[in-house]
Amino acid sequence: MKSDKKNASSTALFSTKLGLILSVLGIAVGTGNIWRFPRIAAQNGGEEGSGAFIIAWLCCLFLFSIPLIIAEYGIGRYGRKGVIGSFVKLVGKRYGWMGAFIGFVATAIMFYYSVVAGWSLFYLIESITSSLPKNMQQANMIWDGFQGSFWPSVFHAIMMGLGGLIVIKGISSIERINKILIPSLLLVVVISLVRAVTLPGSMQGLEYLFTPDWHTLLEPSLWLEALTQNAWDTGAAWGLILTYGAYMRSRDDITISAFQTGIGNNIVSLLAAMTIFATVFGTLGSTMNNVEILEIMKTSGPASTGLTFMWMPQLFNEMTGGKIFAILFFLGLTFAAFSSLISMIELASRVFVDMGFPRRSATIFICLTGFFMGLPSALSVDILANQDFVWSVGLMVSGAFMSFAIIRFGPERFRSEIVNNGEQKYTLGGWWEVIIKYVVPVEVISLLIWWIYLSISSYAPDTWYNPLSAFSVATILVQWGIVMGLLYYYNGTISEKSSPA
Repeated sequence: MKSDKKNASSTALFSTKLGLILSVLGIAVGTGNIWRFPRIAAQNGGEEGSGAFIIAWLCCLFLFSIPLIIAEYGIGRYGRKGVIGSFVKLVGKRYGWMGAFIGFVATAIMFYYSVVAGWSLFYLIESITSSLPKNMQQANMIWDGFQGSFWPSVFHAIMMGLGGLIVIKGISSIERINKILIPSLLLVVVISLVRAVTLPGSMQGLEYLFTPDWHTLLEPSLWLEALTQNAWDTGAAWGLILTYGAYMRSRDDITISAFQTGIGNNIVSLLAAMTIFATVFGTLGSTMNNVEILEIMKTSGPASTGLTFMWMPQLFNEMTGGKIFAILFFLGLTFAAFSSLISMIELASRVFVDMGFPRRSATIFICLTGFFMGLPSALSVDILANQDFVWSVGLMVSGAFMSFAIIRFGPERFRSEIVNNGEQKYTLGGWWEVIIKYVVPVEVISLLIWWIYLSISSYAPDTWYNPLSAFSVATILVQWGIVMGLLYYYNGTISEKSSPA
């Protein structure tokens, strides 16, 4: 393993272990924790509660996410390049297009993720400057008025611009901002939880969240939903942790860092879910039964906006000090979205830096491209929902490519030479090889088959073969096919420009 001093000549490194962990938590802790996780937990709850889903979700953390996070840290630190360059160094130029696809999926998510981050910022400002909605009609008026204006595009531009200002200065700037954002986010989440659990009836929500309905563990859909959610909210296989891994010091333990990242992220998800379940049950429990409350939590609304952007502001209005609570909630959501957006901009920018472009030029190009490519999603929630559907499923292919790269390099060699580099505090055992070589591929294949089945049977049963249908199998295959085809065709050029010197 090269020394940190030698690596520092070409690549700046994180200055501290704390800076690394907080920055990677900035990747992992995003809207998936606050915006998506509570709704998915509610949707997969049984009559008794959602505890079985929590159990499956935690199992997937150790059987999917953490093993892939270990792989990402290792590939990034070994390659000391972005996602394509590090991939090429690990498995050769022939497979550079796979690394490019991983990078493209994360970048495609960035296009619309910035739009959602803009929504969070808008609702933060709205919660500060305006009165909270008193009913669904008023909540819909705020949402429809916002979506029918030019403001989503403006806030999308603001978030891309602010993210670019951080990334343009390099990893030291990213480290500094995450040392502020992530502790602030954690403080906001804890304060929000403390306030939520003081509401009358809030314990009923927490009881439902953690009570297992054991027979639901026999349902394959529960495990597949748990796997999907864990992949989404930990950032495993996105290529983002790989990119930050390029700035990791040799003496920083990969295995310990991966466990800290995965477990830290899931703790935030649980705290966010506890806050929302306690708030919803505590506010609505006096007028609705559990079935009615859960129906509200399960209803996602347009592009999964229902609970977060429509119901939560109304619920805050019903409680004492609700305006302050609303401000804290949307402040936390904005911080979470922004820290993740920074990592997506850095991933794409680093690819062009590896190709020889100055960081400033690369970052400006990525931010301008991100703004224009994200405009369709800013102008249409339907387009955003389609892109979320296509590229969220694409993360499973990214996981497959990541696993393939490790298998081709040699799991035992990867573990002994890259992860256990002689400076580690914890020696990674052979269990990781079994998971990365056998378990992860089975999970990925099962999940892809499940998504295809859902698309044909539920999402677009009458139009699954139509690429213009938003949630069809065809729209996924066409969009993936175009991107993979182009990347494979230009593989030689991409790999040559990105490969380490």
